[in-house]
Amino acid sequence: MSRFNQNSSRRLFLRNTGIALGLPWLESMNAWGSTAGKAASANEAPRRFAALFMGNGVNPHHWGATNTEQGMELMKTLSPLEPVKDRLLVMKGLWNPTTIEGPGGHYPKMNVLSGLTVKQTTTDVQVGTTMDQVMARQLGDRTPMSSIVLGTEPPRYSTDSGFTSLYSAYISWSSPTTPAPKEIYPQQAFDQLFDDGSKRRRDKSVLDLVLAEANSLRGKVSSRDAQKLDEYFTSVRELEQRIERAEKSSQKETGGQGWQPAVTKPTFPRPESGIPTDVRDHLKLQLDIMVLAFQMDRTRIATMMLNNDLSGMNFGFLGNIKGGQHELSHHAGNAERLDMYQRVNQYHMQLLSETLQKMDQTDEGERSLLDNSMILFCSSLWDGNAHDSRQLPILMAGGGGGTLRGGRMLDYSKQENRKLCRLHLAVMERMGVKTEQFGDAESALTDLG
Repeated sequence: MSRFNQNSSRRLFLRNTGIALGLPWLESMNAWGSTAGKAASANEAPRRFAALFMGNGVNPHHWGATNTEQGMELMKTLSPLEPVKDRLLVMKGLWNPTTIEGPGGHYPKMNVLSGLTVKQTTTDVQVGTTMDQVMARQLGDRTPMSSIVLGTEPPRYSTDSGFTSLYSAYISWSSPTTPAPKEIYPQQAFDQLFDDGSKRRRDKSVLDLVLAEANSLRGKVSSRDAQKLDEYFTSVRELEQRIERAEKSSQKETGGQGWQPAVTKPTFPRPESGIPTDVRDHLKLQLDIMVLAFQMDRTRIATMMLNNDLSGMNFGFLGNIKGGQHELSHHAGNAERLDMYQRVNQYHMQLLSETLQKMDQTDEGERSLLDNSMILFCSSLWDGNAHDSRQLPILMAGGGGGTLRGGRMLDYSKQENRKLCRLHLAVMERMGVKTEQFGDAESALTDLG
């Protein structure tokens, strides 16, 4: 085997062990602005953020809330959230302006976390780096995992109106042209949380071999290849730093001072291999793993696709539900099909409510895990039947470490500047990640607290 083939095989080995040689983390920080702020004190729990996505829009007739003298009243779809409505912001009128022109009813609208135009292509995909991954770059050195990206359905491959269906399977993008790989297998997602360090030690020894082999090439390659080699060295050094940070984080969990995670061991058994046959088990396992990742402080950034857009997920367990979720969204006003669509919408709100209540039951000292978190619930469509994205169904739950005031409906529908990316800017600021603009927005929402 040639020297170049040996390098190639070792890089492939690193990828197969779950480690990718990407751009250096420090360069990413410089590109996006100042270093993220830390918690106010060593005894204060960190803030977390998660984005939960439901494909295929909502039934607009029963989605929303009203503000009354007695407090916020939730409409039918949101009624399962009643136990946590004091921690809930129902946001009306936010949108991504880039989604309303041009062909395509679904794929051009899969930019909920970036706000930038989805490129019409079947090959060289482009959406924009999403806000969760911007935060992961700046906050990822504080936890073993920079973020966790979860889902339930794999991508499917087809084209429509000049777009690839790959867009429908991802809401998190680590670069403008690269979706963040999502884990749809509960056992593999669970195992990410409980790495005891043996894999990191193995990866480190492999890195030593890679560096030694790469060093031997110096002086033997062209100037252009030398530049590529320098970039490769930088990537390897960044990976070494990630491993060291993860090891330090593990040591801090067992012997550090100040705030410690509320949970340090698994709270439920390791899931079985494969994808659960029952949709309910699959959804709940993935959500539980997300909460556990926050409880253990394995990461502070998460995304979870409850299903893909254009999803064929079937909810027959709800009784007399016929057809997949996307099919149900095109009810054409038929009363029976609209009722099925409505019940699927409400089921998702029940899942959200259960997740939020679990977080609220996790004590982190002066506050609960929910109080210290910001949970965004979103879809890429308002009215799934009409492919309408002139406003989006947006919820924000949690306390954001004392920076969010729930129990309200915030109506932006009559405001000229009602861009969804203004919410993303506000979230990033609360996480300590400050940038002058994000996506298509240059100012953050100011009425969340």
